[in-house]
Amino acid sequence: MKFNTKTIHGGQENTDPAYGSVMPPIYQTSTYAQDTPGGHKGFEYSRSGNPTRTALENSLASIENGKYGLAFGSGLAAIDAVLKLLKPGDEVVSTNDLYGGSYRLFTSIFKDFGIKFNFIGMQNAADIEQHITENTKLIWVETPTNPMMNIIDIEAAAKIAKKHKVLLGVDNTFATPYLQQPLDLGADLVMHSATKYLGGHSDVVMGALVVKDKELADKLYFIQNASGAVAGPQDSFLVLRGIKTLHLRVQRHCENGKAVAEYLSNHPKVDKVYWPGLENHPNHDIAKKQMKDFGGMVSFTTKGNELQDAVSFVEKLKVFTLAESLGGVESLAGHPASMTHASIPKEEREKTGVVDSLIRLSVGIEDEEDLINDLKQALD
Repeated sequence: MKFNTKTIHGGQENTDPAYGSVMPPIYQTSTYAQDTPGGHKGFEYSRSGNPTRTALENSLASIENGKYGLAFGSGLAAIDAVLKLLKPGDEVVSTNDLYGGSYRLFTSIFKDFGIKFNFIGMQNAADIEQHITENTKLIWVETPTNPMMNIIDIEAAAKIAKKHKVLLGVDNTFATPYLQQPLDLGADLVMHSATKYLGGHSDVVMGALVVKDKELADKLYFIQNASGAVAGPQDSFLVLRGIKTLHLRVQRHCENGKAVAEYLSNHPKVDKVYWPGLENHPNHDIAKKQMKDFGGMVSFTTKGNELQDAVSFVEKLKVFTLAESLGGVESLAGHPASMTHASIPKEEREKTGVVDSLIRLSVGIEDEEDLINDLKQALD
């Protein structure tokens, strides 16, 4: 199957065996009848497995060209499961420009359990190698990064990881499987905040992991069941439904993202624009190599770098909504320094470019002209 067909049929039964339902039913149940102890039809208890969640997990594996999918209660729950593969004394090399929630989980939770985190710039993938020690067990990559849209060469990172027998995990939330498939580039596991583009309608919170290796999958399934941060059947249904239009939505996100990035690049009040599709964007050539298109996430700063200018801009927006999160059909605007990245100390935040005037836009699928006009009136 090609990708567009996979979003609808990948990993799925053609019809539900009970009544021929075209869509997988929502099995809103906590437990399942057994005709004898251990005599069940594949499901015993919904923390361990639920038919609706299984349908989603099969779909996730299909669209990422993996073999095993796992759905969690949130993106952070999915990352939490990955970190539970580690032991005290283990080390992680992570990009220094990453989602604030990931940074908080690393430094405020798992650091206290004896796991060491090294946050480095990965724009030159070769720099990763000098930070790997005999205790390094995981390289954690976001690309494009949140919110600076930095591009990291997944294939180059994978070669380094394999050389040192280290796991490579890639947060593929911003790109989605439609634009980028890290497992095909050599990653060991892929993570998604399925809350974002996979769900696509700002009505669900969920996380996902996809892997190819059975041994790794078995460890993660054990952690998923033992820790219990699973996705419920209603949420699984919503994300499965969202995936069926992923290819259509992300293509429009990309088209509108390009229009917004080009408009902002030519605006006299705008200083810097961060969008991987711009030819002057750092590692634009790598983005061209590993991505099908460049996505709908755009960040920018205003001249003078004044906090009040950023606040005034987001308050004036009418079509864009000032809100946390991203990846829904509606356009959203955020101020990372005070919202998504507030958990990162100001000094650390600004080292990576998250300055006071930085605005992050999640460009939706509305009419391009309406989006441009909204930006124009808010900047004037």
